[in-house]
Amino acid sequence: MSEPTGSAGSAQRVDLVIEGMTCDHCVRAVRGRLERTPGVRVEQVTVGAATIHLDPTRASMSDVEDAISDEGYTVDR
Repeated sequence: MSEPTGSAGSAQRVDLVIEGMTCDHCVRAVRGRLERTPGVRVEQVTVGAATIHLDPTRASMSDVEDAISDEGYTVDR
């Protein structure tokens, strides 16, 4: 996982490595869950990875990790 980048007060771009994803169903599940997470804008989700834009005033990395965990996957730190 990359460290969030961006200026203070703006959405930060974050690259995630996600363990346990193996197929298109996994991609759809993770994308859908992230899209329903306030403060997160999804740029791309592929098998094993995602790129998001995180608004730190509305969501934290813990929120993102919890959302992905809720779908049965793990963010690799």
